[in-house]
Amino acid sequence: MNFQAIKSIYIAEMARTKRTIFQSVISPVISTVLYFVVFGAAIGSRITEVDGVSYGAFIVPGLIMLSLMTQSLSNASFGIYFPRFTGTIFEVLSAPVSFFEITIAYVGAAATKSIVVGLIILGTANFFVDLQIQHPVFMALFFILTAVTFALLGFIIGIWADNFEKLQFVPLLIVTPLAFLGGSFYSINMLPEFWQTVTLANPVVYLISGFRWSFYGSADVSLWLSLLMTMIFLAGSLAVIHWIFKTGYRLKP
Repeated sequence: MNFQAIKSIYIAEMARTKRTIFQSVISPVISTVLYFVVFGAAIGSRITEVDGVSYGAFIVPGLIMLSLMTQSLSNASFGIYFPRFTGTIFEVLSAPVSFFEITIAYVGAAATKSIVVGLIILGTANFFVDLQIQHPVFMALFFILTAVTFALLGFIIGIWADNFEKLQFVPLLIVTPLAFLGGSFYSINMLPEFWQTVTLANPVVYLISGFRWSFYGSADVSLWLSLLMTMIFLAGSLAVIHWIFKTGYRLKP
């Protein structure tokens, strides 16, 4: 494996974050904190506890996952789309670097950025509520798996998109609504039975539920089912990327 090539692409992507620090780090942190303050104050005054946890603390895992998913998607999709847009992607494709190494570099950089943002939000939340992390190993596992999985999905979107409108279509109109309807701000057990069943078709439910379990030991669905669904999502994204590079879809003129 060409570790030098991976390192070079990774460093170049991370350097871009320094040039856009407000957009890449500060803006999502401020947005999430505003979500926390507004929802925590507005709804928290009416719902004091959910599953034995104060409402303000209950929504923290959901907000972190919302930010983690959207940032991973955006960072990875723009990271691969911009070289395609400028034509510099052909320099990378013509270099002695395998498709696997290209994916590791771009996805690794996107996942790293989103993890940093997620950790900042986690640290900031401690100033507002008393957080408990009962299972830190599982928390780290869901944290990393979600960041990598959605970075892979973002990588796919960045290759599929042929304009900036399509680049924003999936994060804004699909992923964000799924996150809001996936239990970020409530437990699905609070819904009528019919809507609980419908909600289980939302894949984001399993990510948020498993991540929340790592904090408080309670979840809407089984921990192992959450892990299984996450791994299926990850495997599916890898399979699509393998097909893209094998066929040259939107990469070869």
